[in-house]
Amino acid sequence: MADTKTGPAVTSARCAALAGPYQSGKTSLMEALLFASGSTHRKGSVKDGSTIGDASAEARDKQMTVELTTAAGSYLGQDWFFIDTPGSIEFMQDAMAGMAASDVVILVCEPDIQKAVMLSPYLKFLEERDIPHMIFINKMDHMHVRVRDLMEAIQVYSNKKLVLRHVPIRDGEAVTGYVDLTSERAYHYKTDAESDRTDIPAEVQEREEEARQELLETLADFDDGLLERLLEEVDIDKADIYEQLAKDLEQDLIVPVFLGAAETENGVRRLLKALRHEVPAVSRGYERLAALGALPDSGTVAQVFKTFFLPHVGKVSMARVWRGSLKDGDKLGAFQVGNMSRAVGLTLDKVSAAEAGDIVAIGRQDDLVTGQVLTAEGVAQDPLWPATLPPVYSQAIVAPKREDEVKLSSGLAKLVEEDCSLSFGQDPDTHETLLHGRGEAHLRLAIDRLQSRYHVGVEAAPAKTPYKETIRKSIEQHARHKKQSGGHGEFGDVTVEVKPLPRGAGFEFIDQITGGVVPRQYIPAVEAGVREYMTEGPLGFRVVDVAVRLFDGKHHSVDSSEMAFKRAGILAMKEALPQCSPVLLEPVAAVTIAVPSEFTSRAQAVVTKRRGQILGFDSRAGWAGWDELKAQMPQSELGDLIFELRSLSLGVADYTWEFDHLAELSGRLSDDVIEQRRSEAA
Repeated sequence: MADTKTGPAVTSARCAALAGPYQSGKTSLMEALLFASGSTHRKGSVKDGSTIGDASAEARDKQMTVELTTAAGSYLGQDWFFIDTPGSIEFMQDAMAGMAASDVVILVCEPDIQKAVMLSPYLKFLEERDIPHMIFINKMDHMHVRVRDLMEAIQVYSNKKLVLRHVPIRDGEAVTGYVDLTSERAYHYKTDAESDRTDIPAEVQEREEEARQELLETLADFDDGLLERLLEEVDIDKADIYEQLAKDLEQDLIVPVFLGAAETENGVRRLLKALRHEVPAVSRGYERLAALGALPDSGTVAQVFKTFFLPHVGKVSMARVWRGSLKDGDKLGAFQVGNMSRAVGLTLDKVSAAEAGDIVAIGRQDDLVTGQVLTAEGVAQDPLWPATLPPVYSQAIVAPKREDEVKLSSGLAKLVEEDCSLSFGQDPDTHETLLHGRGEAHLRLAIDRLQSRYHVGVEAAPAKTPYKETIRKSIEQHARHKKQSGGHGEFGDVTVEVKPLPRGAGFEFIDQITGGVVPRQYIPAVEAGVREYMTEGPLGFRVVDVAVRLFDGKHHSVDSSEMAFKRAGILAMKEALPQCSPVLLEPVAAVTIAVPSEFTSRAQAVVTKRRGQILGFDSRAGWAGWDELKAQMPQSELGDLIFELRSLSLGVADYTWEFDHLAELSGRLSDDVIEQRRSEAA
């Protein structure tokens, strides 16, 4: 059992997710945690492709984490599960799932003030979900800024008070060790080994006392007894400080900040000790879930947080056991538990039972869905489960071989089940199958997996803009379809008026036939012919905002038929529309861009450059240091917008859009679109 003065008792396994920006060193930190705890005998390398975290072929090929992976270890008798999450903003959906399944999240960042903003999406998510979290400032061996300046930069984006736990010891520009502010002990870093105890250098003494006082004052904000002792200048017992740190972390009141370097294991063992003594037990996560309601008072509670489809295995549902236990054969509502494994990277080791705190892989349950809460009474929903992130990039995809079309649909469905921030569907105007996601790398990974996992050849191209066309002038048009080829002929005769409607009115067909000149049974056929032609007008696009009035015609008692009048309707439109001054319409979107305030002016310039109209901007609600920019932009300009927004904002800007209206497009831009459409048709 743990020392009750220094943290929660050792009972059930606990789980820590490693999250943070791309290239901050999360995968290396997980390798260091596993190695330093004695859970592995060899520390893997990202560069060599030998890490547990980057287990998939795609991750090793790209040398970046593209999906969450789990590993298990033990330290000082406490069992741990670690979840390595992707750092690229394009794979944030998986990162959120991993964080939501954890007792604590370790945010890993680089010692770079300019990159502090990259932590803001993670900090915001953790605060909304009430998940305890700490920060590990990695790569201290390459630190060239003051820690206090970096802390101030990060604090801008956190609504929780950052609490520095270490101050660095420097030898010139190099960081060679640290002073622990709670124990007031100094340590000298050693590569791939536990740090040596040393004396606090005289040149660090003043900074250490200042930083320790700040730590105590922050803790006193949440404890009146501690505040009283601080005001009376009574020495505070170190055990009381550790106890208060654990209490405040459990209540998500503070964000402890640690220093180190994962590649050389500097600070990693101190981080392990903090995890061991200060991270709340799994019951805290269960209470967070139970507060949402709809959970039984007793029995097993588990939650699916990730879905995989593995070759020769099938569907695998990763679940965190929040309460109770799971055994082979247990019934959770309609589901019978079986084929349980412990996942280490992509390796599945069979297990027969899982206890509270454990992460377990459940096999062959096709109806399980990510985010579901499983109880003995059935399935409950977690209303705070991470929302699906909106798509910001789309590509048109096609299987060149007809026999691959079914496999393409099946493969896409499985990819979407693994990652709900992917979606697909057919555009009703361009008739393309569109794959939507969070960026180019996100879609590239999906296409690679279609080819490697499901053996589907896929060609991808930029998604087409669904242009429309309309008319500016009215006309009356007579058309006759007549054909005689022996026996019954074909005869249909109509006169119509074609006129423009207000923008957004759509299509209207008006029947004003009198005297039976067009028999009643043939009028729907005329409308069908009109509608058929309007799917592709004289400019090559679907025709909208047009009214067609049928007011005259002729028929033949023998040769008239529905098909003859349908063809007459098509002919009338074919002859009328080119005379009605056709004009191209482009879809205009209502766009909301979320961007850190320091980049707002640059985002505005991007909108203007892309023919957008800025409607205004304001502070982003609930996001410290962020703005929200509203604009109207042509949909054709949105195709690669996310690339430019991320480029100017260290990768964190985002946007959403929805169709707003159609606007006339004329001049050279219109000519280019029409010419391209004719080339494609040819």
